[in-house]
Amino acid sequence: MINLLIAEDQAILLTTLASLLDLEDDICVVHQSANGQDALAFICDESKPDIDIVITDIEMPKMTGIELIQTIKEKGLNIKPIILTTFSRSGYLRRAMDAGVKGYLLKDSPSNELLAAIRKIANGGKVISADLLQNAWMEMDPLTEKERKALRLAKSGATTEEIASTLYLSAGTVRNYLSSACNKLNAKNRIEAARIAHQNGWL
Repeated sequence: MINLLIAEDQAILLTTLASLLDLEDDICVVHQSANGQDALAFICDESKPDIDIVITDIEMPKMTGIELIQTIKEKGLNIKPIILTTFSRSGYLRRAMDAGVKGYLLKDSPSNELLAAIRKIANGGKVISADLLQNAWMEMDPLTEKERKALRLAKSGATTEEIASTLYLSAGTVRNYLSSACNKLNAKNRIEAARIAHQNGWL
């Protein structure tokens, strides 16, 4: 039996996907999460069933899918992550691969492709579109992780002081990170930099 956890912030898609996968004799959806933070809490709870595969979206509140996969990798957990998303941006795929993703599928993929991917990955395989793979290596992500976090908060409208408080940094350090990001992306200001980074899948 393949134990699955699904993390998806669109409630209808989450319940529909869980119902579809639960129909399979060899698949059990043991938990549904609306964000990465809830998913991680379930995974780390020793009283809960072990998870074989996590299927996650990328853009979710509290913790993104890529951050969830990065944390799973850092903790050394024996969980195989699959990203199921609408985003084919090369930056997202490259970051996901660096984090250790085993599958990267688009939400408009046929259900039989998703099921085949789950079974292949459960058996030690990897499923990533060849076209997406080629695009992923065409353009390098210029941002550091700290610049990315600062830009993500700036995109949500946070002030320099609020970003500093959230990231436990000084306001001066935050300004340096945002300025560096703007220079790397040839952006006039932090908002434009965040827009460029988001369009490329670097945020």
